[in-house]
Amino acid sequence: QVQLVESGGGLVQAGGSLRLSCAASKSLFNLNRMEWYRQAPEKQRELVASITSGGKTAYADSVKGRFTISRDTAINTVYLQMNSLKPDDTAVYYCAANLTLNTYWGQGTQVTVSS
Repeated sequence: QVQLVESGGGLVQAGGSLRLSCAASKSLFNLNRMEWYRQAPEKQRELVASITSGGKTAYADSVKGRFTISRDTAINTVYLQMNSLKPDDTAVYYCAANLTLNTYWGQGTQVTVSS
């Protein structure tokens, strides 16, 4: 079992920034990959960014150059720095821990970008 606690969501104007945090109950080195997803109303959940246990990162095309995923292994926390936010970024953002046989999810945090 892995517990994930997200924080940092909120309301921001277009062009602004937010940083999401995801605190994991286990060492990040024991988790294959940490991921950030988002789900907007009436849309499917989509993968936004990921970081492997080795530190390799990947991004959805829609956020490349604007979002940055990072981690602090000392406190088992993954971050999603979101810059130049757009109204289309409005969604519930979920942190996920991807293990070989299971994926664990956080509770989600709402991000709302006003125009």
